[in-house]
Amino acid sequence: MKFNAELLKELVSTYGPSGNENRVRDFIKGQINDYVDEIIIDSLGNLIARKKGNGKRIMVAAHMDQIGLMVTNIDDSGFLRFTNIGGISPFVTLSQQVIFENGTVGVVSAEPIEDISKLKISNMFIDIGVNNKEEAEKLVSIGDTCIYNAEYGENKNVVFTRYLDDRVGCYVAIESIKQIKNPKNDLYFVFTVQEEVGLRGAKTSAYRIDPEIGIALDVTGSRDTPKAKTFAIGLNKGTAIKVKDNSILTHPKLRQYMINIAKENNIPYQLEVLEYGGTDSGSIHLTKEGIPTGAISIPTRYVHSTIEMASKNDIMNSIELLTKLLESDVSL
Repeated sequence: MKFNAELLKELVSTYGPSGNENRVRDFIKGQINDYVDEIIIDSLGNLIARKKGNGKRIMVAAHMDQIGLMVTNIDDSGFLRFTNIGGISPFVTLSQQVIFENGTVGVVSAEPIEDISKLKISNMFIDIGVNNKEEAEKLVSIGDTCIYNAEYGENKNVVFTRYLDDRVGCYVAIESIKQIKNPKNDLYFVFTVQEEVGLRGAKTSAYRIDPEIGIALDVTGSRDTPKAKTFAIGLNKGTAIKVKDNSILTHPKLRQYMINIAKENNIPYQLEVLEYGGTDSGSIHLTKEGIPTGAISIPTRYVHSTIEMASKNDIMNSIELLTKLLESDVSL
């Protein structure tokens, strides 16, 4: 299987912050429409694609939404104050270029501050290059959301771009959908909304599907850079099978089953014990009476920055693990 760089480039370049996932949902729908039996868009905006089979009802979730900035005020000079949509670092965001859905571009700057370590979002603003409030209001409104505006890049080893979180999870799901021809299990691929603001889409879609098994696809951190905090995950060391994060302790039997699949198919893997954050698995496993849930994670450097980085080999191994898992007779 060849690494489909064009697909990933389109995914990370498509506008879709939390609460406004329409464009990326339409793009994903176009990619998978010919490979699934039915597609449903639920009332919250989740895209649910089903590949029918006679085995277990398995839900695979990857979130479509991305972090962003939302306009809270426009001052008389046309500068925009903002709040965060998801986990935004003021230090990462300072001096970055951002783009709104209508194509308006701005740069993030800050008021003069003597101690940069005390920088907060409340000290910052977006400059869209206008002369006054009236000009600004012709381009943006209160409540409009912008995202980081950065280019896609790659070399033979890695991709480095904005919003691998979690468009790379969507990429893994799409490529797996295309590979699975005659599914043994009843597969529900869910491209969820509003994960970055509280795992919301996974919660409602899991309630609807009521799966017997849940699998989340998302990025995880990497601690293989100089003097990084100890964490046994690095790039180009294999896909990551989650053990825990702040939202879940993955189901032990499912986790071991995933490890066995990786070993049987010579798929390089790492075990992920994440001491922060969470994924859609956190909502899925608490649905109704409880759902055995695991997660496949793509090791990623510089998560929630303008240039996130992941290994092409790790991405491909994640696709292979997911595909082999879904094609198997899952028994826990």
